[in-house]
Amino acid sequence: MTINNYSTANNFNSVSNTNTVNYSHTDDTIYVSSIRTALTSINSNSKLTIMKIILLSIIAIALFSCATKPVQQQQAGPPSLPVATITTGTDTTYQEYPAAIEGTVNVEIRPQVSGSLDKVFIDEGAAVSAGQPLFKINDQPYRAALNNALASQHAAEGALANARLEIEKLTPLVQNKVISDFQLKTAKATYDIAKANIEQAKANVATAQINLGYTVIKAPVAGYIGRLLKKQGSLVSPADVQELTQLSDVHDVHVYFSLSEKDFVTFKEQYPGETLKDKLKQLSGVSLLLADNTVYGKQGKVDMIDGQFDKTTGAITLRANFSNPQGLLRSGNTGKIRLSLIHKDALVVPEDATIEMQDKVFVFTVGDSSKVKKQAIDIVGKSGNNYLVKSGVKAGDQIVLSGFGNLQEGAVIHPEKAPEKVAAIAKN
Repeated sequence: MTINNYSTANNFNSVSNTNTVNYSHTDDTIYVSSIRTALTSINSNSKLTIMKIILLSIIAIALFSCATKPVQQQQAGPPSLPVATITTGTDTTYQEYPAAIEGTVNVEIRPQVSGSLDKVFIDEGAAVSAGQPLFKINDQPYRAALNNALASQHAAEGALANARLEIEKLTPLVQNKVISDFQLKTAKATYDIAKANIEQAKANVATAQINLGYTVIKAPVAGYIGRLLKKQGSLVSPADVQELTQLSDVHDVHVYFSLSEKDFVTFKEQYPGETLKDKLKQLSGVSLLLADNTVYGKQGKVDMIDGQFDKTTGAITLRANFSNPQGLLRSGNTGKIRLSLIHKDALVVPEDATIEMQDKVFVFTVGDSSKVKKQAIDIVGKSGNNYLVKSGVKAGDQIVLSGFGNLQEGAVIHPEKAPEKVAAIAKN
């Protein structure tokens, strides 16, 4: 750009007064000319100062516009990421199933005779032994019935004795032909009837004694008493819908859990043997997780498989038996059975080396020319920090262990040997 005749204040004044400007026809010169015209009304000293400021600004803008563009940074090389080789091994995973706990004997205590409940000998939750009295029903009606039966028995015995005497009296008379034998036959028939009446009377006595014995309700087995649903003074009957209480023998407990059809097939494939009975013998102990997720101190043994699947749920019920010497487990408890599954020659992949997208799990495998590929894997279980993989990768494949948050399909990396700790996780 060219601006003439403004190097001195006199020239500037002369230019301002004459409005004569010698410039090249550019936007910058037109802009300066306009500024000069606007400054005609300002005094000379001020004009000179303002003009210097304007000139310095124009020079700075020109220098900035003419400056060379910064040199672009050199493109970075492929990222260095840790990789590990997939290995195989035998590992054990654990599957948990909801379970219900019951005593080996779990019985309802009900009255066998009707009457008023006179006494309750136990409290709720009490431990009782087999044969221990629990309740007593008013026995007066049953004692009266027993006495009545005994009286009938004694009368029958008297009638039998009388019939015997009659036979003894008639026998010599018939032998001497004093009377006909018809009377003797009649006496013998009366004797047989008296004998039958005695048997009937004895049976009635036994029934009365049994009913009287039922007025004291005893524990059929040792165990723990449940809630007392009837109190002293209540009228009870064998026809009552509600039982008196429940009694559970929990020295050993049965824990019931269910397997789906798929899990049951896997369960059968785990252990040798031609029959389910043979497979149960090969099954190792199972653990019981209580409601607070603590593990019960003793292991159990699966000893029963139901004969058929439940048509409603599509599951089959199994039973595990646990010893309960301290009585920590009670009927009605819930928990979880932890069942171990052994995986032979399973592919081991660290959990941290996977990403989950749309309900699928992927790893980045390293192929030829160090290019990565996103590969879906099929997981069959988890052991510690590792996934056990069924398909999607094979032994010997290399996978990226970390740093793949922004890694794209087909990207090239610089593989690095995994740090010692990470490699140990991948191996184990």
